[in-house]
Amino acid sequence: MKKALLFIFFLLAFISQPLKAQSLYFPPLSGTANWETVSPASLGWCVNQIDSLYTYLEHENTKGFIVLKNGKIVLEKYFGTFTQDSLWYWASAGKTLTAFLVGKAQEENYLHITDASSAYLGTGWTSCTPLQENLIKIRNQLTMTSGLDDGVPDNHCTLSSCLIYKADAGTRWAYHNAPYTLLEKVLETATGTAVNTYTQTKLKARTGITGLWAMIDYDNVYFSKARSMARFGLLMQNKCIWNTDTLLYDTAYIRQMTNTSQNLNNSYGYLWWLNGKTSYMVPTLQLVFPGSYAPNAPVDMFAGLGKNGQIVSISKSKGIVMVRMGDASNAGEVPFQLCDHIWERLNAVMCNTTSVYKDKLPPGTVAVFPNPAHDFINLDMHTNENFQVEISDVTGKQVIKSQNENKIDISGLARGLYIITIRQRHNIITQKLLKQ
Repeated sequence: MKKALLFIFFLLAFISQPLKAQSLYFPPLSGTANWETVSPASLGWCVNQIDSLYTYLEHENTKGFIVLKNGKIVLEKYFGTFTQDSLWYWASAGKTLTAFLVGKAQEENYLHITDASSAYLGTGWTSCTPLQENLIKIRNQLTMTSGLDDGVPDNHCTLSSCLIYKADAGTRWAYHNAPYTLLEKVLETATGTAVNTYTQTKLKARTGITGLWAMIDYDNVYFSKARSMARFGLLMQNKCIWNTDTLLYDTAYIRQMTNTSQNLNNSYGYLWWLNGKTSYMVPTLQLVFPGSYAPNAPVDMFAGLGKNGQIVSISKSKGIVMVRMGDASNAGEVPFQLCDHIWERLNAVMCNTTSVYKDKLPPGTVAVFPNPAHDFINLDMHTNENFQVEISDVTGKQVIKSQNENKIDISGLARGLYIITIRQRHNIITQKLLKQ
């Protein structure tokens, strides 16, 4: 009996390990033509919805688009003169690369994220008092909680004259590019290695990513091919393990990087945007919006989001990595709405109705999305009661009124902040709405 049990134990161990290792496919480290693909039809996807997705992407000035399913390419489309070999910038989606590199530097004992930033940037790197400046840690740069004023004329400016005290570090969340950019100087000082060289040895050479950091004004911007962004997404999907090669062993850091990192903005980790949280904040505003920034995306989705719609978006539960490069006139500094709309159309292609809000709304609550919004807002309500919607500006003037409409046209409104009031027989709900 004991021998039989031992045999079963070893048999199960033998079977389970290869299956686990083979659940994700990893392309070769070099070459472009030998990345394995899988057809949408073989996955049972609704292939008749693909053209609609591509039409939307083209309308939104997309250049390159890739969807991986368990590592294999299932959708890949390039628009205009852009090709598989074209280079494009990641913008703020590249912040996620920096988050990985900081974690690697900590693992190699070059730094610790609880260290004061001035230990690597030198005293006087801000215009703060020495006491105020010393409160700023590397972790604050990773979480956008430096306390420095993001309302300066150019919040990309890394000069000390541009880095002005607003609040104690850790007490205020603000999407501020300059403190983030200076993380690369922290890395270079700590490791004694140029950021491009450190990226090459710790990331690129072990994943097949081809790309380069380049200075544009104050910003250090990463450029690569679309497939390189997809490779990074695949690495993050597999918790920083490329096939059998573990690039980052610090599982605690990985967990912190892709989970809520502070108690101010639930939807922000270490330079990653997190979906499925109870609330989120947006650049330039000190407002907390209820719900998720991409309600059409899976709850576990996390993303690197950059100006003009640079997106690397990952859902482990769906086995999906989605990459979008291009221009988008209305995408803004962080393309929440574009990301959400792509997921909405991708859901149709995958023949499912994945939604953060589907079957998750408590009775008597309302989800308003997207928010911020450009042209339309949707109301997701778990009720059969009649309802009335009133939208007012900040002076209290009513600008829109509707009855029992779940989709409301706001295209005629000026940009700015509005208050939505939803009235039901026994319930009144108010929410903030940002029109972009």
